[in-house]
Amino acid sequence: MTDFVLNARTRTDLGKGASRRLRRLAEEVPAIVYGDGGEPEAITLSHRELARALESEAFYSHIISLRIDDKPRDVILKDVQRHPARPVILHADFLRVSKTHKLTTRVPLHFINEDRCEAVKQQGGVVQHNLVDLEIQCLPGNLPEYIAVDMSTMAMGQILHISDLVLPAGVESVALAHGADHDLPVVAIHRPKVKGDDSETPAEE
Repeated sequence: MTDFVLNARTRTDLGKGASRRLRRLAEEVPAIVYGDGGEPEAITLSHRELARALESEAFYSHIISLRIDDKPRDVILKDVQRHPARPVILHADFLRVSKTHKLTTRVPLHFINEDRCEAVKQQGGVVQHNLVDLEIQCLPGNLPEYIAVDMSTMAMGQILHISDLVLPAGVESVALAHGADHDLPVVAIHRPKVKGDDSETPAEE
């Protein structure tokens, strides 16, 4: 796993105007750190440093060492707000984590061996991805970068659900904790549509 370290400093000048000045004049990003029973901390960090970290998929599901005024905090990224038209990060939210307390977050799904699946390669099956990430609960030490979804043995017409996924040790699905009714489909392989195949037939004269 990649180790992520971000440097930050406490922010005392609050408000929308102050945030705009930070982004425009100092090329910094306002952010907030909360959770784990502590008071929220308003911070600011380098736009360039954060933007570079956000280029890595692992950053979104990884424990980050956030050094606030040279004092490290273990956090995960909970939210990031971007400008709708320009490559500008507007704000970030970080959640403190404890090694002894379970955290809830989302991790990406990696669909592997799709090109080796006979239903796709030989039979022309069409893959439908229903989920691209999964909400999980685990201790920080068990947090995976991603969850692999092996499609190598999937058959035509088959649907994989959350309960079919092989989760790493110590990792639980939040959806399944709410019961079998929340066992959502993850990926399916459908038969290709035949050209001219209509579901309705013309009425006889």
